[in-house]
Amino acid sequence: MAPAGAGGASVEVRGLAKRFGEVQAVRQVDFSVEPGELFGFLGPNGAGKTTTINMLTGLARPDAGSIVIDGIDCVGRPRAAQHLIGVVPDESNLSPEMTGFDNLCFCAALYGIRKAQRRERARELLDVFGLGKAADRKFGGYSKGMKRKLTIAAGMIHRPRILFLDEPTTGIDVASARQLRQLVADLHADGTTVFLTTHYIEEAERLCDRIAFIVAGRIVRVDTVADLVQPVMDSHVVRIVCGNGTGCGLGDGRNGGIDARLAEAFPHLRFSFPTDGDIRVEGDGPVRVGPLVRLLEDQGIEVAEARRVRPSLEDVFVAITGIEAEAMRGDKEKPGGPR
Repeated sequence: MAPAGAGGASVEVRGLAKRFGEVQAVRQVDFSVEPGELFGFLGPNGAGKTTTINMLTGLARPDAGSIVIDGIDCVGRPRAAQHLIGVVPDESNLSPEMTGFDNLCFCAALYGIRKAQRRERARELLDVFGLGKAADRKFGGYSKGMKRKLTIAAGMIHRPRILFLDEPTTGIDVASARQLRQLVADLHADGTTVFLTTHYIEEAERLCDRIAFIVAGRIVRVDTVADLVQPVMDSHVVRIVCGNGTGCGLGDGRNGGIDARLAEAFPHLRFSFPTDGDIRVEGDGPVRVGPLVRLLEDQGIEVAEARRVRPSLEDVFVAITGIEAEAMRGDKEKPGGPR
């Protein structure tokens, strides 16, 4: 794929706000995206990710704040930066009745690309995204993964300096998601500035240079992945999974209040219970697994697994936002309304 325009693009956002009726979807958001950077917005459904991306790309008008893309005031002149940006929405806007090839040619025509050039560019992108054999099939017959690929290809048709990707891997199979992440990484390596929204913590950690944690319309932290993870690198964490099929009953009065017994027996450790049957143990020094397992088994709780856990961005996200990773992973379908 051809490199992006020289110098990439940059985004400067200050005091951005948007309300839908009684819902304040975005609250005084500030951030910047450097040229050539892969910048991630990480947060749950309803955090304001899609609303923010819609304002950045001219699909929604902010109530307050400023948006500057490559030196262009995009609040005062919302369409002035359209030639610089590519947009991949969370739901495809391509025609189901047109073929993959014709969809790309149509998108290219919207940017004023001449017929011969747009046909060449469409064929190039179909090959890059592994869709060459499906070029003449109707888009409506594509799989979910193929649809996401073609939608990204459509966003790249005019070689934009900056690409906005809204939840690119939501709702697709694992193999397609892996392929799409590699494609995004390749685009970034070629010099394209990428703004990515996601609720997959592993995806953000794998792809992004910097990440903004956004919760309830507010950015609560922005930093590089390395700097975000550094404070927990020296922590000591053990995960214990109960395997008796009924869970541990921790915190709900079953099994004689084992959570309280753990805290009493091991006051130097910190216990949390992300799900029933899943125990997370943290310590300031190495955590001895044996005594923990023995206490649980003495109380009739079968331990299926006990292992030391390498600290990750997930730990940082949970600590800063209070939102458990399981809730993020389960957040796959978006109801209507602001996001």
